[in-house]
Formats: sequence, C-alpha cells, structure tokens
Amino acid sequence: MKVMLIYPISKFFKESVSLVGYSLYYRVDYPPIALAYIGSYLEKANHKVKIVDCLIEKYDEDDVKREIKHFDPDVVGVTANTQIIYDAMKIAQIAKEHNPNCITVIGGPHVTYMAKETLEECSFIDVVVRGEGEITLLELLDKKSSNWNEIKGITYRLNGKIVSNADRGFIDDLDSLPFPAYHLLSMDKYKAYGHLIKEWINGKSFAGVLTSRGCPYNCTFCASKTLGKSWRARSPENIIEEIKILRDKYGKKDIEFLDDTFTVSEKRTERICKLIKQEDLDISWFCSTRVDCFTKKIAETIHKSGCHSVFFGIESGVQENLDFFNKGFTLEKAEQSIKIAKKAGLNVIAYFIIGLPQDNKKKIWQTIKFAKKLNPKIALFNQLTPLPGSKVYEMAEENNLILTKDWSKYITMYDPVIKIPGLTNDELIKYLKNANLSFYIKPSYVLNIFTEIVSTNSLKILRNHLKLLAK
Repeated sequence: MKVMLIYPISKFFKESVSLVGYSLYYRVDYPPIALAYIGSYLEKANHKVKIVDCLIEKYDEDDVKREIKHFDPDVVGVTANTQIIYDAMKIAQIAKEHNPNCITVIGGPHVTYMAKETLEECSFIDVVVRGEGEITLLELLDKKSSNWNEIKGITYRLNGKIVSNADRGFIDDLDSLPFPAYHLLSMDKYKAYGHLIKEWINGKSFAGVLTSRGCPYNCTFCASKTLGKSWRARSPENIIEEIKILRDKYGKKDIEFLDDTFTVSEKRTERICKLIKQEDLDISWFCSTRVDCFTKKIAETIHKSGCHSVFFGIESGVQENLDFFNKGFTLEKAEQSIKIAKKAGLNVIAYFIIGLPQDNKKKIWQTIKFAKKLNPKIALFNQLTPLPGSKVYEMAEENNLILTKDWSKYITMYDPVIKIPGLTNDELIKYLKNANLSFYIKPSYVLNIFTEIVSTNSLKILRNHLKLLAK
C-alpha cells in the first residue's frame, strides 16, 4: 500500500521561536524520529512510504494538498502532541477531501490518552493508534477493516460507535527495529542554532538519535509514558552503527541523544562513550538526564567522548514543589550535580517550572533566585501545563482547575490554562517574563552573549535580543 506519514503544519512552533527568550540562545530543528521509525518498519514490509515534515519544509495547506494529490496515498498517518492536535486534524480533513476512501490514522502522546475524544471531535480521522506505532500500523495495513477488531492498540469507529481494542504491549528488543528512514527526510535541513554550538545564523548540521524508550520515573507533569514506564534500551553497538550512517551518509557530526534520561544506566553510558572514542567517530553531542542519575564519573566520561552540553530538569527552587512533581531528589542534589557538570567542562541547560496550584509570589521568586544561584549556561522557564496523560492533568480536572480545553493554548510559555489560587493569570505571565529577564540581563551573561554575537556578525540575533530585553 501507499502510505504518507505527515508531521503537521505548526503555527505554534513558528510563533514560539520568535517569542521565547531562550530561542535566541539555543534552537534545534528536530527530525520526526517517530515517523522515520514507522516509515522504515513499513518499507521493510514492502509498503511504499513518503514522509512529509511540514515544519522543516515550511509547508502551508496548499503544499500539503499538492503532496497528497501527487502521491495519492491509500493511508495517511499523522502524528501530533497536544499543542498541534488541531493542525493534525486539518491534515486528516485534507486527505479525506482528496479521497474519501483514504484511511486516516493519527498517533502520538495526546491521542493515546484522548483517543475517544479525538474521534468524537474530528470526523475525518478513522483510527487512533495508541502507544508505539510500528507493529500496530503494519497490522492495520495488512488487515481489512472488517478485521480491525483483531488489532491491539487502536481506537476506531464501528457501525457508528467508537471502539477501543485492548492495549498493545511495548517492543522489548529495540535492536530488532530497522534504523529510521532518514532517506525519506530532507536531512540537510535539520540544524542546531545558537550559543551552545557557536552557530548563530546558518546553524550546524544536526541529527537526533533515540537510544531507548520508556521512562522508569514518574514526574507528575510528564505525559511521556506513551512509550511505557519500563525503560527499554538499545545496545551500544546498535547505536554506534546508526551514528556511523548519520555521519558518513548525511554528514551529521553534531548529535543529540533524544532520551528523556540518557544516563539511566551508568554501565551502558560508559560503553557508548567508549565505542564513540574507539571507533573515532569525531562527533560532538549533547543529552538530557536527571541530577540523581549523574555522577562525577559519568560527567568526565561523557565529556571526554565529545559531549558538550547536558540538559537537567531542575523544575523548582522550592523543595515542596519538587515533592509535588515527584522528582525524587533534593535541592542540594541539584546543586551538587550542576557543579559536577560544570567542573567536567560541560555546558548546563536547566529547566524550571512556575505556576503550580500551590505557588505564590514568594515561591516563584525562590525558583528564580535558585536558577540564578545555579547559574547554568541557559535557563529555560516555563509555566506548568497539564498535558493529557499526566498526573497533573488528572489532578487539575478533579479539582476543577482547568480553564480551557482549547488544546492550542496548552503551551508552556503563553497564557495559563489552569487556575492558580494565589495568582492571577496576568501576574503569572508577568513572573514568567521576569524570570527570563532577571536571568538573562546579568551583566556577565549579557557581556558574554553580546561578545559572541558581535564576533560572529550576527546582527539579526542582536536586534532580537534587544527587543526581548525591551519587553
């Protein structure tokens, strides 16, 4: 069959790049890895696949219509997180208007938890794939609609009713999956920009590698359990083979390991780093992890193998808030791990969240002060957003705190979507702006950034920076 996999048009991402302060310091154009995995899995089964990344191609609706008309797919599969679910629904509508018999499928974290609601809201979608999509979508292609009841992990319409089949288990042996179908993507267009990689204007060729699936932790704000609570890891040897392809075939020498927590296993981390050096891959890379999965040994090991930056989810400067998030570590541990990373020569990027139901002005300023005390290379401040599938979402619903279910508003840097009893919406927005402003106008920070901007002749970035500070 002919299958078109689409990452939707996204006004959210286009607007956020220009409005969020830290996009001036760091930005990445991510390839749609989930679609690329599904694409290679379907190609292996002899289906004809085309991937359309509307974001990287800067497509509008007319472009999507043209692509669908030209390829004339039997199946259109679209992925979406909460913020761009309406964009995904529009893709399904375009596909159905082209060919009413085209099967429209949607997957991703939002619809995994909102499958029934999604089908009720959008009549143009035929099937929701819940959880991992490779095996489920292949079975969907291989079975007639009369046998969809045999397929685990889908929600669909049957005789005017919405039916949810049993959940599908997760893929344990990730090495059994073919590498992502990079040949179906415009790989030259995926780049990293900004302060971390010393490339302000044209960016540096970049790729993302997912080395594991699932997360063994249980943060209350996170909805990433789409891929399971059981951590499943690819072998270091398998990962290195993929990196070789990215380097040799596509010229990618800057890599992000896309795992939520890259250093879950110290032994595995050490093996990956050893192979990077042993194979003389000559890459630079960065990753995300937790402060309680980070030691001096790990810091030194990853830096020696080419790691230049580490992202940490610190979240708050208030222990009560960390406990609410179920982070499982202390403020002291956060300070310790940040110091270890810096001493090893790593850039530190720290995430913070404000706007918890129990937040007040004092607690928000504690978080801002803690961020300044840690003094990471980049601090990313966001407001708490209750994504479907997270415990925070369940709590907000139970306590009638949700202000809207317009999913396009579920963006961590715009208008609040839950009530904060101790703060007005305007006050919360003001604090979010103040958090960025107070961190990024420190004299030493401003001098460092401006020196790099001027030295690279990045006048456009300089203008944007000044506009940010003037807001």
